[in-house]
Amino acid sequence: MTDPAAQPFSGLLAVDKPVGETSHDVVLRIRRRLSARGAGHLGTLDPAASGLLLVALGAATRAIPVWQGGEKTYEGRARFGVITASQDLDGEVLERRDCSTLTLEAIQRETQARVGDVDQVPPMVSALKVGGERLHRLARRGLSVERAPRRVRVQSWEWLEFSLPEAAFRVRCSGGTYVRTLVHDLGLALGCGAALASLRRTRSEPFGLERAVTVADLDGLPPDEVLERGGIPLDRALEVLPQVTLDETAQDEVGRGGRPQVDFAEMLLDRGPRSVVLRDATGRALGLGELTSAEASGRARVCPHVVFPWAVRSGPRSSVQAAAPPAARVEP
Repeated sequence: MTDPAAQPFSGLLAVDKPVGETSHDVVLRIRRRLSARGAGHLGTLDPAASGLLLVALGAATRAIPVWQGGEKTYEGRARFGVITASQDLDGEVLERRDCSTLTLEAIQRETQARVGDVDQVPPMVSALKVGGERLHRLARRGLSVERAPRRVRVQSWEWLEFSLPEAAFRVRCSGGTYVRTLVHDLGLALGCGAALASLRRTRSEPFGLERAVTVADLDGLPPDEVLERGGIPLDRALEVLPQVTLDETAQDEVGRGGRPQVDFAEMLLDRGPRSVVLRDATGRALGLGELTSAEASGRARVCPHVVFPWAVRSGPRSSVQAAAPPAARVEP
């Protein structure tokens, strides 16, 4: 088994992305500054938006789906009385409407009707692919294609300040929610139209801006200090998942591509290919997998889907007897 201390940093880097840079720009900057060949962000922030951008480094790039679905928190401003092609103030103005009689009470009433499960049509300026091409690229060519509605969830939506023609808000929503579309649809329901004026992501659960580094930090600090300030080591980042603690025998099996049996844990069965993190007795993450039923023995079977480089073992796979003592401890 490879010594993880000899491996490059694996985990997440929290970055406070500024307005004007694309998420891809930030990833490229990180790759250069940290000499990180493998890096990828967990969710796009538009160039006009700022805030928390989580970037996976090293072996964490193989675990990105674990964190992508986390609930997001945004703070932003809505401009009422305007409808634009892009649903924000950067796009072509399609229509202006009077909003002088709009009240905070009316906004709150319509907002509450949109808390919960919501079907929204992705905007043409999104990075979603249709027919193999990203929508925003089609939009730049003046094209518009039909988009199927997608179900998202708005956990809460509150208004922080109201001063026509703008109002400030905070929204908590599921991953994949288009906040600009929430604002656009709200404006249509109010009859006066609305567009997103600004947006800042403050949380991507369970991570927040409190330890994020800035672009200036990336440019000016030594790489080890950047990672110390904004890095979230893989072992800690994977605490969002229930864990299965493997003993030496089970570690050997997993490291050679085997599927050891463990104590039965019905609540964790068949929850998907990255539903549990596999750890050793010290808490070090060895890989990701799922538990499936091993009916003949009345126990569960560990099916690894990702094995991190330091957990891989060479040589023939060892044999684990069905009657051997339990190979692992399951901890929801």
